[in-house]
Amino acid sequence: MSADDIQLFAVALGETGIMAGISGVLSLVLGLPLGVLLVITNDDGVWRRPILNRLLGTIINAFRSTPFIILLVALIPFTRLIVGTTIGTTAAIVPLAIAATPYYARVAEMSLREVDRGLLEALRALGATRWQIIREALLPEALPGLVSGFTVTLVTLIGASAMAGAVGAGGLGDLAIRYGYERFETNIMVGVIVVLIVIVSGVQIGGDLLARRLNRRL
Repeated sequence: MSADDIQLFAVALGETGIMAGISGVLSLVLGLPLGVLLVITNDDGVWRRPILNRLLGTIINAFRSTPFIILLVALIPFTRLIVGTTIGTTAAIVPLAIAATPYYARVAEMSLREVDRGLLEALRALGATRWQIIREALLPEALPGLVSGFTVTLVTLIGASAMAGAVGAGGLGDLAIRYGYERFETNIMVGVIVVLIVIVSGVQIGGDLLARRLNRRL
């Protein structure tokens, strides 16, 4: 692999890191509160709001059921409104974050539902407020699962960012399409696959280690 190829990989890797990293943070910041809302507004939650729960669930399911490539195209007007362009790394962050947020919300919901209901009811009986229950019991007890779910979300985002490269978003996907596929440079295509495998494996291993460490502390 030539020095020029290495430079191309370095730039593409940085773009993929930016896309997956920023959209991952946004999915965490937006998706976790949604997951908490889904749990506490459920029929057995600490803030029962069945209508709100069903509305949130319907919206989340609608976004989750839409394939990312279709969502990417459908959000072009919204992306242009937010960042002023529909091409490039910055533009790809918008649909990536919107796609990942409902995904992580459901993952977080599943982790939060595994918290012992008896503990929550005991806190309510002791006079704890809803916010105290969420802050002192619900989130800490579900933390290992939340970390594992966020790891899976990051892995999904890395794959989605490569898919976004097919429509000019930059990153490793764009590199594979423009050089590996259109110019028939097999070494570039193979290199992109290997780099993606290494990144995904590293993220998964790191997330699993952190989740196990947190689980041992509980």
